[in-house]
Amino acid sequence: MNAFVRANQRPALTSLGFIVRTSRGGEMIKEPSFAGLLGDFIMARKPASMYRRLKGPAYTRRKFIGGVPNNRIHQYHVGNRVAAETGKFPVILELRSDNNVQIRHTALEAARVISNSTIRKQAGSQGYALRVHTFPHHVLRENKQATGAGADRVSQGMRCAFGKNVGTAARVKRGQRVISLQVHPEFYLTARDALRKASMKFPTPCTVRLIKGHEHLKGLI
Repeated sequence: MNAFVRANQRPALTSLGFIVRTSRGGEMIKEPSFAGLLGDFIMARKPASMYRRLKGPAYTRRKFIGGVPNNRIHQYHVGNRVAAETGKFPVILELRSDNNVQIRHTALEAARVISNSTIRKQAGSQGYALRVHTFPHHVLRENKQATGAGADRVSQGMRCAFGKNVGTAARVKRGQRVISLQVHPEFYLTARDALRKASMKFPTPCTVRLIKGHEHLKGLI
């Protein structure tokens, strides 16, 4: 019984910034919360445009870094990997970056998912081979501050702060391949569309290049 009473006496935070708690006599007491007075403080996730520029040296020595977030990329090879490594696919396309840029691991995974689902619907599970060539070695840092109404009065922050780890990113140079796709000639247009959709997930313009199989695509290129 005492545990039930103590559970009911725990304060509950409402959406309007007030704390509702139960007194010993069973009465409901409504008090304004500190967060309600200064606004709802939310550690917002920053847009990718804040991390796309290459600035300074790479921050990659993970054995000296603690608390690095997990990589979201589940697979780097998708499809028929054995046929790709033995040269069974006559057509090879590559998605290359047009600028020096940092691509976050979430963007790489999103590009892999959309391109894989696009080509898989037409070519089947064994009719293609997709590979992500870049690995997010670089660890991103951010000086987290409270955001929202009135947050500037609470956390002003220090300039040029070192920050804490918030994610990882791949540092890609201009002209470097990010994703490659190997297919049969009849699925060339679908593969090109899959890489086009993947390029929309990256914070830089990209180019789809045909590396192998020009002789099998007469009338399509």
